[in-house]
Amino acid sequence: MITQAGVDAPNVVGLVYVAAFVPDVNEPLGAINARYPDVALGSALRTLEFPAGESTAAEGYIDHAAFHAAFAADLPVEQARTMAAAQRPVALVAFDGVVTEAAWKSLPSWAIVASGDQAIHPDAERDMATRAGARVVEIDASHAVAVSRPHAVAATILDAVTAIEQQD
Repeated sequence: MITQAGVDAPNVVGLVYVAAFVPDVNEPLGAINARYPDVALGSALRTLEFPAGESTAAEGYIDHAAFHAAFAADLPVEQARTMAAAQRPVALVAFDGVVTEAAWKSLPSWAIVASGDQAIHPDAERDMATRAGARVVEIDASHAVAVSRPHAVAATILDAVTAIEQQD
């Protein structure tokens, strides 16, 4: 999301990716996933059809029973259950969409790689971040790193702010 938004919003001066995809121009997220070994999210993903004009479209959500292992393994089970119940489905077409410009090509970037991520393969996170020239921070955490390790995520964001302020 920030890869395109960073180009479209004139006030964006840097990017911090947190256990995230860092796509290049015309690179669908599904194609990125296909280059790496399967992670738990693949088998935990459930799909539903919803009306989309004259046809239907698919959305996905994480099976509640698999949510803890696939998304938030480093959180207490009860917290993961609450997150599973509160999750919002995502339109699966999002994995086929592409960015038309990649903000990381012109903006300084940071990337947190969650080494225990089972939603995006950690090697994918690492490779995309390296390709983008991002300053990489590895955190031993699940995909829910912003919840399980908020201080480490905040520290990375503050490091990015400080670095950008020093450039001015």
